[in-house]
Amino acid sequence: MQLRYNFRLYPTPGQRQALARAFGCARTVFNDGLRARQEAHAAGLPRISDGELSKRVITQAKKTPERAWLSEVSAVVLQQALADLNTAYRNLFASISGKRKGATIAPPRFRSKRDNRQAVRFTRNARLSVTPGGKLRLPKIGDVSVRWSRDLPSQPSSVTVIKDAAGRYFASFVAETADEPLPATASEVGIDLGLTHYAVLSDGRKIDNPRFLRRAERRLKKAQQALSRKAKGSANRKKAVARVARAHARVTDARRDFAHKLSTRIIRDNQAVYVENLAVSGLGRTRLAKSVHDAGWSQFVSMLEYKAARYGRHFAKIDRWLPSSKMCSACGAIQPSMPLAVRSWTCPCGAVHDRDVNAAINILAAGRVDRLNACGGTVRPAA
Repeated sequence: MQLRYNFRLYPTPGQRQALARAFGCARTVFNDGLRARQEAHAAGLPRISDGELSKRVITQAKKTPERAWLSEVSAVVLQQALADLNTAYRNLFASISGKRKGATIAPPRFRSKRDNRQAVRFTRNARLSVTPGGKLRLPKIGDVSVRWSRDLPSQPSSVTVIKDAAGRYFASFVAETADEPLPATASEVGIDLGLTHYAVLSDGRKIDNPRFLRRAERRLKKAQQALSRKAKGSANRKKAVARVARAHARVTDARRDFAHKLSTRIIRDNQAVYVENLAVSGLGRTRLAKSVHDAGWSQFVSMLEYKAARYGRHFAKIDRWLPSSKMCSACGAIQPSMPLAVRSWTCPCGAVHDRDVNAAINILAAGRVDRLNACGGTVRPAA
């Protein structure tokens, strides 16, 4: 399994300038390639091959006065920028033809120096290496200080250097890692995700919703108000933009840390994990949009999925149309309606249910049935 490992970088002022030059050159090559493809399509010409495009916007462009400065950065950076463009087009065509699952993706767009995220990628061909002193050696950049939080499991195949909106630099490595199966356990769990509680487990445990964005709203509001009062184009406005970005970065980091710790604990304690396949994109267009995005369910579920594969656990998503909240986990009867305001209810069979715990139990039961490839019958948990 290939995993991505991120580490904080601390480049010197000179290295920051060299990285800014690399970001700009990669962005220019990407935009030149995109423009060439668009112009060829508009003129009704055949699609420009990847090799021909590389020759035009890199090899031949370096010989012109307008693009001579492309030679100041590693050629691998330019080639990888063009590879990203080619991948974007392949994904677009696969999406249109139906080979790629999910909603149809948009065509590639031009990159801007004002984008919140700037990135360049180096591969093994660029002779990237880690020095004996623990620094990351990048061609035409130098030896960059890295804050190593853990060891890489293997020699990385590539590294992406990223600058985020808060002005922080990161090195993102892709490395091959071996599976690390955990000792088997008899415990299985169903998870009902929500907003009142972040997660309710089928064993009755409830995980409080941390609401990181809501808790930081006051600080974010003050930073945004200060930004709105700054004159456009001024140095003070740039500083205010950075303060807003840092405030949002703290929220993002806290949310990611919470999701990592919770997903690791759940995978470690359970042999099988089942969650509902929520339509997060749809919920993100309702009046609860801010709370839905603040919860970060998609990130959490993705972590559960890849950690289950790595540690030898079973993971499955349950059909979102399962009436988990309206179905009695004791007798299987389905209530005609269940408004969100109803947090507990009593079934005609006499069972009293907490809405969320009952849903988690039904998710667990449905996951077990799907795992056993059972057909027909009413889904209900084992006695």
